[in-house]
Amino acid sequence: MLGAVCLAVLLGYAYGCGQPAIAPVLGTRVVGGEDARAHSWPWQISLQRSRSGGWSHTCGGTLIAPNWVLTAAHCISSGTTYRVVLGKQVLSEENEPGSLAVGVEKIIVHEKWNSFFIVNDIALIKLAQEVAESETIQAACLPPAGLILENNYPCYITGWGRLWTNGPVSDVLQQALLPVVDYAICSQRDWWGSTVRTTMVCAGGDGVVAGCNGDSGGPLNCQRNGLWEVDGIVSFGSGLGCNTAKKPTVFTRVSAYIDWINERLELSGGTQ
Repeated sequence: MLGAVCLAVLLGYAYGCGQPAIAPVLGTRVVGGEDARAHSWPWQISLQRSRSGGWSHTCGGTLIAPNWVLTAAHCISSGTTYRVVLGKQVLSEENEPGSLAVGVEKIIVHEKWNSFFIVNDIALIKLAQEVAESETIQAACLPPAGLILENNYPCYITGWGRLWTNGPVSDVLQQALLPVVDYAICSQRDWWGSTVRTTMVCAGGDGVVAGCNGDSGGPLNCQRNGLWEVDGIVSFGSGLGCNTAKKPTVFTRVSAYIDWINERLELSGGTQ
């Protein structure tokens, strides 16, 4: 098992996984989240699709190795051309210093992805080239297989999601503190009930922040032992609004898929 030692460490990245060169400014719970410190979440990527001769941001994702990105299965549409933009802070800024656009060689959607029940909502993207580590581009750690975070564990959701219910998509990368809600609570009837599975992790749901701040496919960032891990992939939230009590954002629990990730990377030639 890779555990918290991500592939980037094995490949000799100077900073190591989950150790941003520019530390994030960790805020408190605020409605709508807050602008992230530029490049303090250097594994956050923008997944963009080709549209009308240009490119359009469609989902978030997480760099986990020099040529691999983790995102949600529901972000992927067959027949669509994608690219990955790394080191991004402001979406509208062309040629932003420290950013890099890379083509996609291969996309692996979980073979048991079910869009009706929203289960196995996970996909891997192999980049067309390995990306060099820099202050603005680094990899997140993967959690140990089977890790279950305790209730109220402090994590951060990041992305360019909507700023409020039916509001505009943020142009600047956002972050929001989102405490974990354990399965025993999240699966209660007046919460998500049977919709939530043990392969998922819930966070938020206290009516403060619940689902607008992170794009689909983006990371739930949780720090353990001084390293930042991608413990969740944004999967779904409430259709009732961004700040709905008892309807936390639901993430694919990455620790439930460590074996799947390792197997797919190995079958696809690892990080080469």
